Amino acid sequence: MNNLSATFQEALKNIWPSPGKNRIPDRVAESIARNDDISEILVKLIQLFVFALWAIFYLAAPKPDPDTISQVPLVTSVYLIFTIALLLLALVRRTPSWLIYTSIIIDMALLTYLIWSFHIQYGQPASFSLKVVEVMNYFVLIALRAVRFEARYVLAAGVAAALFWSLMILYTITNDADDAMITRDYVTYITSNSILIGAEVSKIISMIMVSIVLAISVRRAHSFLALSVSESSAAKDLSRFLTDDVAKQIRGSNQKIEPGQGVRRDAVILNIDIRGFTTLAANLTPDEAMAILSDYQHQIVPIIHKHGGTVDKFMGDGIMVTFGVSSDDPKYCANAIRCIEEILISKELWQGPAAEVTANIAAMFGPVIYGAVGDGDRLEFTVIGSHVNLAAKLEKQNKTLGTTALCGTILLKKAIEQGYINSKERREILVKLDESSPPYKVQVFA
Repeated sequence: MNNLSATFQEALKNIWPSPGKNRIPDRVAESIARNDDISEILVKLIQLFVFALWAIFYLAAPKPDPDTISQVPLVTSVYLIFTIALLLLALVRRTPSWLIYTSIIIDMALLTYLIWSFHIQYGQPASFSLKVVEVMNYFVLIALRAVRFEARYVLAAGVAAALFWSLMILYTITNDADDAMITRDYVTYITSNSILIGAEVSKIISMIMVSIVLAISVRRAHSFLALSVSESSAAKDLSRFLTDDVAKQIRGSNQKIEPGQGVRRDAVILNIDIRGFTTLAANLTPDEAMAILSDYQHQIVPIIHKHGGTVDKFMGDGIMVTFGVSSDDPKYCANAIRCIEEILISKELWQGPAAEVTANIAAMFGPVIYGAVGDGDRLEFTVIGSHVNLAAKLEKQNKTLGTTALCGTILLKKAIEQGYINSKERREILVKLDESSPPYKVQVFA
């Protein structure tokens, strides 16, 4: 029962959701406003289509007296010019609220005039106009205002429709001074020009109820739109911190990502580090040091992404990259080797502050565990395992050996199996990376 009560209370709160205490960010509000601008253009286009249909129906309707002069074509033409002017305005700038309200009133007034004109056109009493099916077009105009995600315009359209129809009823009743056309018999109402007050009131109530239901729907839709735009904007910003592969993996996950979930797979771990950056930074201003770091990363990261690598993390002046972890790439080892080669080649062409640095590179192939770590509120995808540590240790061997780029011999063999063509003769050396393990066979790239 408690769950049912809580659900019911939640439903009541969401009938007319409030915008919330937190102010919508300016960029989100601007995005919603642009959507409303587009919606207003759509409204005008639909209006033109609807009134074109009305004009066609009017012209196609038989005229009992060909000599009768009607003001309908003139009024419709004026309205057409007015609507086109509003459309052109909406195309070049944001339509002000007062003009939208004015447009709503004019829409309802024109429709009321068209309906009112029927009894004159056909030489019938005023009550004849209350029987025409064109009354349904009030609901079309109300629904038209739901194209925008603003409930106030829907309510305004509903109030205007109810008001103008009430004026139509008042005109009809006062036009018949003796109340001879008013009846309480439903059959008489259906089969004659008599007026049934209850039926007309029912139409007004229907207009109001439709407006309220649509306004609630639009209000809820606006709330979800604001939330969606906010999350979309945040996701776009956050995607800058993730690679496309990781972002797709998160979006396509059927289950909520939780810490402690992981998979074991073979992968390549690539470590890139600036040799002597700490010493270099000590003699630079903070802005100069960060400029070098930023430019160096700007040069390397596109190469990594080009070859399908995933930046696992930036570690100060170092970059940890994985291949074959977050995507099913059948040639990840070959791509890792090609990535190393391109970094070495492009290093000679680096411009700006990045040209001042020396990047050390090392890569290892082996089994790793890949998954999410964190405390639940903040998560990070990462890899763990002995080969992750070995790749970091191998990178530091560059300084000892006087080399620039190293990779495990096993990785090179795997790359060749995956289609990499080893066109260069590389020197193989033995490097002891771990006190408890035998020396590793390593290929010297540079």
